[in-house]
Amino acid sequence: MKVGFISLGCSKNLVDTEMTIGLFKEHKYTIVNNINEAEIVVVNTCGFIESAKEEAINTILEMAEYKEKGICKYLIAMGCLVERYEKELKKAIPEVDLFIPIKDYDKMWEKIEKLVNDSTQTLSTNTLDYMQRVITTGSKTTYLKIAEGCSNRCTYCAIPYIRGAYISRPFEDIIKEAKELSKNGYEEIIVIAQDTTKYGIDLYGKPRLPELLNELSKIEGIKWIRFLYAYPESITDELIDVVKNNDKICKYFDIPIQHISNSVLKRMNRKSNKKEIEELIEKIKKEIPEVILRTSLIVGFPGETEKDFEELYNFVAEANFDKLGVFKYSKEDGTPAAKLPEQIHYKTKIKRHNAIMNLAKEISRKKLTEKIGKEYVVLIENQTFDGKYYVGRTYMDIPEEDGLLYIPNTKSNLENTWVRAKITDVRDYDLVGELVNK
Repeated sequence: MKVGFISLGCSKNLVDTEMTIGLFKEHKYTIVNNINEAEIVVVNTCGFIESAKEEAINTILEMAEYKEKGICKYLIAMGCLVERYEKELKKAIPEVDLFIPIKDYDKMWEKIEKLVNDSTQTLSTNTLDYMQRVITTGSKTTYLKIAEGCSNRCTYCAIPYIRGAYISRPFEDIIKEAKELSKNGYEEIIVIAQDTTKYGIDLYGKPRLPELLNELSKIEGIKWIRFLYAYPESITDELIDVVKNNDKICKYFDIPIQHISNSVLKRMNRKSNKKEIEELIEKIKKEIPEVILRTSLIVGFPGETEKDFEELYNFVAEANFDKLGVFKYSKEDGTPAAKLPEQIHYKTKIKRHNAIMNLAKEISRKKLTEKIGKEYVVLIENQTFDGKYYVGRTYMDIPEEDGLLYIPNTKSNLENTWVRAKITDVRDYDLVGELVNK
């Protein structure tokens, strides 16, 4: 049978999708990219915040309608939304043939086999396997998940209730997977977890991210290494030194600080304060002048006053982040923040969100304009639809989240190659460049 997949949400969820594709492939199913050809449709859902839940539900409903009209015989939903609301979803969307919550991933194939073949026979391959996943992010770039879950217990976040406590993968297993990825031609490794900086604490009694990054850099064939979601309280001098001195590690920190007002940070149950965050940013910039800093913020958290917001706005203006994302606070079932008084009106959230984003756009354009005339190594990934431009990324940009670099197509067969380019122009969050013959 032919199987099509829709993966929603974060890169960590995407890795789960890739492992699920690998599981189907192991059992001789045909994987198709065109959903119109699929006899089985699998939707991996996100249930993190309200907008993500809405997208997941709408996608399932769309696929349910498609099932009624098309060749699809079975509709399967899995992932975070299913973990949170399995009972409600079963009642609301009976068109779905199988719901697989995260806690049942170890029985995934058993359930699928029973659905498709009405069989419960014991199978050699039943659970998701990192080593058998099918990469969906191109031929050069891939994610490397180093841990599951989260133990930080921020009051607004449902991840610990969905994914459970933080569990690090064994060091040796990660290196083994990375070597296999390199062997298969992947040259950009993006290390991910809900909080990469906590890697190893639960398993080894100490953080081992710096050691892991150094060990990954020894693997022949890997050119770029990134790590995403570094919580400020866990960024050590050792980690900064590794990023500074290891040429394979991109000079890029993604630091989700969420806010800067101490009163808001305290209600969020964040483990850092304004002074510590400011000192950390100053230290990183001083140690690594070419560093790219990205952060994510939440506006409209319960009790956020105009003074708190003004403090955040001024901080964004002063901190001069290269990349910045803003979320409007989402009241999530079962989280402590959902019970807090002084919930903020949605119109106020929108106003504050737009104000920060407009400021961030101004800062981004100014900082990108400063890149004009400079040369960078670029990974070319594809072409524009009309073929006029190659599209790539520098060390300054992570896939899907950040900008792109457009280079006029003056030379053939550059997809999936590394080139040097000189920046010539800026378009919103993207750069335009030209090839440098070196």
